[in-house]
Amino acid sequence: MTPITEVEGRRLALSNLDKVLYPATGTTKGEVLHYYATTAAKALLAHLRGRPVSFLRYPDGPDGQLFFTRNPPPGTPSWVRTTPVPHREDKQAGQVVVEDLASLMWAANLVVEFHTPQWRAEAPGLADRMVFDLDPGAPATVVQCCAVASWLRGRLAADGLPAYGKTSGSKGLHLLVPLDPTPADRVSAYAKRLAIEAERELPEQVVHRMRRALRPGKVFVDFSQNAASKTTATPYTLRARPEPTVSAPVTWAEIEACRTPETLVFLAGDMVARLERYGDLLEPLTDPHRARPLPAAR
Repeated sequence: MTPITEVEGRRLALSNLDKVLYPATGTTKGEVLHYYATTAAKALLAHLRGRPVSFLRYPDGPDGQLFFTRNPPPGTPSWVRTTPVPHREDKQAGQVVVEDLASLMWAANLVVEFHTPQWRAEAPGLADRMVFDLDPGAPATVVQCCAVASWLRGRLAADGLPAYGKTSGSKGLHLLVPLDPTPADRVSAYAKRLAIEAERELPEQVVHRMRRALRPGKVFVDFSQNAASKTTATPYTLRARPEPTVSAPVTWAEIEACRTPETLVFLAGDMVARLERYGDLLEPLTDPHRARPLPAAR
């Protein structure tokens, strides 16, 4: 029998709690739900709230079928908020907005990665944050990403923009910048300029183009996730990797001290201590008073 639980007055059927989702660590679906309910909920909800969410589903674990969905899944409860989101050719489609614990646990029961755009539901395409996805091409690792991140931090600071880091939960690193609401195409253009500048200044370390043939041994500075149609892994989401890795906020001291990839790998079980020690390192992204204007085009 599927257990029924009540979360904030909503009845939820939580299924297959003993199912092992991460064979490498023996992590079960019940443990995944526990992570979202007790460890990540407050911080994760702060970054999900008000944003349409896309799901990368992996119901049979990272070795099973993975599929990406923007539309509300079949059987979405009527009490889960949805919002119209513009798509191509002026069409609109509904997407889920996860902004309370009941909605979070309903979504987590589907076994998903949470992905969100750089804009909020009430202002589609008007970005209030900028992202740089630093993706290493083997044999480069997150160690090289950290060196590039430090350069980008200094370059952004020269334009009056603070930067905050998190692991991707996979191989790389994400840099995030809180912005005054700005059209996504302007943000994308600015991010592309900085990616090109990084390649010019660090030609042995950086590439700004996506072509895989250019990327071995270098860090791809992916600016494209600033496009209005793109999404990025939400802070604190678990990833569909061999182990239950988290897209975890990190300090600049950790970034600058990184000498081996393992030092920036964080699992679900690491996050209680990190949140107790640091709180939400990405809280400035949720505070409109910390946002800064994007510099005018040069």
